[in-house]
Amino acid sequence: MVFGHATFAETTDLPRPLVDADFHNIDAMQASLGQKLFYDKILSGNQNISCGTCHHHRFGGSDGLSLGIGEGGVGVGPTRLPGFGDNRIKKRVPRNASALWNIGAKEVRVLFQDGRLSVSDDYENGFNSPAEEWLPNGLDTILAAQAILPMTAQFEMAGNPKENEVAGAAHDRIDAVWPIIAKRVRIIPEYGQLFVDAFDDVETADQVDITHIAKALGAFIGQEWRSHDSPFDAFISGDKTALNASQKRGLDLFYGKANCASCHSGSLLSDHKFYALALPPFGPGRTRRFDPYVRDVGRMGESDDLADAYRFKTPQLRNVALTGPYGHNGAYASLENMVRHHLNPLQMLDEWQPEMAQLPTAEWLQAIDFVVMSDKREMARQRSHLDITPIDLNDREIDDLVAFLHSLTGATALRLPLGVPDTVPSGLPVDK
Repeated sequence: MVFGHATFAETTDLPRPLVDADFHNIDAMQASLGQKLFYDKILSGNQNISCGTCHHHRFGGSDGLSLGIGEGGVGVGPTRLPGFGDNRIKKRVPRNASALWNIGAKEVRVLFQDGRLSVSDDYENGFNSPAEEWLPNGLDTILAAQAILPMTAQFEMAGNPKENEVAGAAHDRIDAVWPIIAKRVRIIPEYGQLFVDAFDDVETADQVDITHIAKALGAFIGQEWRSHDSPFDAFISGDKTALNASQKRGLDLFYGKANCASCHSGSLLSDHKFYALALPPFGPGRTRRFDPYVRDVGRMGESDDLADAYRFKTPQLRNVALTGPYGHNGAYASLENMVRHHLNPLQMLDEWQPEMAQLPTAEWLQAIDFVVMSDKREMARQRSHLDITPIDLNDREIDDLVAFLHSLTGATALRLPLGVPDTVPSGLPVDK
């Protein structure tokens, strides 16, 4: 007589399934309007880049690069070029373009890898953000609040000083940008009518302001990148045949020996906290104004707390197989190498090579692309800040963990409801 053996996955407390009530309500007309705005370059200073350029459907809501090529670049995805002549980029975007999956969940109260946007009443406008007290009132969700911040960033969407009125306004005061953007949008007749149709408080196009644009963008992001129909979701909903044998072993490791769930916990597979992983540093870093080093201090840049040095936010993991490269700066192109780094951070840091970064060549930036790695004191500081303990797994166990991570890919993740629009009301080209 053969007796069955229950696996850890069958006996442990797995997260509960996500349901519609876990997410902010979305207005369908606002989401449809937001789709057009998301891919419309009119929101950028030089009208040459959209939100969708760096958070594209074809690349899982990201761009397939380690560090983004923002304003001034040409193309989309891993083949995006850093531009030419006077229009070429002046700096790489300091961090990897974060994916957008499920950030419309109500429990998400902190966004960006350093947490510089959070739900808070510190400034009496609902959020603690880089705009501080100048963030517009009336933004209904953190999704809406985050949507308008890249428009003010020089190397992301605004452009360089003296190039356009948006960039000039951004260097005056952050909130001077948004009225310019709002006017650009509302004077286009098609957009004007769409806002009147989508918003109860807009009777005429001249009433459209940045909060309406923000809410439409937030509605689109919240609807489009909602995803909880993966094999893993089916498994935790009761279908024990949804995962294959390797994925079940990987799940056992994830919630057991590998200790992944100590940070990637809950229904969103993130505790929304910050950890130092000693990832290989490169690029310009998100330096502070008074920071003399080319480096990225992570959460400390927002909190000014030395205890937060080199800590970055725990990412949510649904559809993670679609969103490489991985890490706050995209240090690893493969999930396997990212897993291996978690298991032995300092060894992987020592073995990492610059050619592993997915960085389109920009000769004029090469002098600083990897300069931080030659700074022995800075590297020693980064090595000394580490929040994870090495764990010994064999190659088969690592393969099983990666197989489990692939089980987090949603059935509809590659055929999302609205997709990329064929055209946008401004008439500007859409990145396909």
